[in-house]
Amino acid sequence: MKTDIHPNYDYVIFRDKSADFAILTRSTIKTDQKMVWEDGKEYPLVDVEISSASHPFYTGKQKIMDVGGRVAKFEKRFGKKA
Repeated sequence: MKTDIHPNYDYVIFRDKSADFAILTRSTIKTDQKMVWEDGKEYPLVDVEISSASHPFYTGKQKIMDVGGRVAKFEKRFGKKA
């Protein structure tokens, strides 16, 4: 590999403050914030607005629209086209 052309790929903590959830993974993202992880080492920190711990799809709080009911109501009012 050529030197000095690849970004630094190192451990980073991604934290979702709203769900009090953090994950340690590897990334090329750069940040000035730091945080001490469970192993006692300090890693760069990235705050995110939403994660799998707070997203409605993954938490089971997602609401599904009743599209079929709307179509049936429309067809009942105006009739089906032949």
